[in-house]
Amino acid sequence: MTELKVNIDKIIHAPIEKVFDAWLDPKTMSKFLSACTPGNPESEVHNDPREGGKFTIVMHVGEENLPHTGVYLEIKRPDKLVFTWKSHVSLDDSRVTLNFTKAGGHQTKVSLLHVKFIDEEKRAMHAAGWGTILDQLDRVMH
Repeated sequence: MTELKVNIDKIIHAPIEKVFDAWLDPKTMSKFLSACTPGNPESEVHNDPREGGKFTIVMHVGEENLPHTGVYLEIKRPDKLVFTWKSHVSLDDSRVTLNFTKAGGHQTKVSLLHVKFIDEEKRAMHAAGWGTILDQLDRVMH
């Protein structure tokens, strides 16, 4: 059986160090790692940004609070970030890898790979969610 995955590349209009750091700063994370619909409040973010450190992101969707948790597996500033991803619709060993590369000028290419999904429906849901999150990150960065 082929492992279900999401792979998205996005150009972010900001320098690589700023984009990388956004993924570890709780104040910035709360602005882009949020529910994908307008009108929802920012997420609540708590994290310990070190290898082996944990994070919690609570996304607010209407009256629902959707917790997402994980552990930082690899932090190589400003090139790579790897963490586990657990939510109400993910598998226990779901994992996200972010690779950051300079894209000319003050731009950064973010390559996101998320592996391990329950089924194709959840994979598609995450693909849409990560796409929106990366769009929100670009808006927050400039």
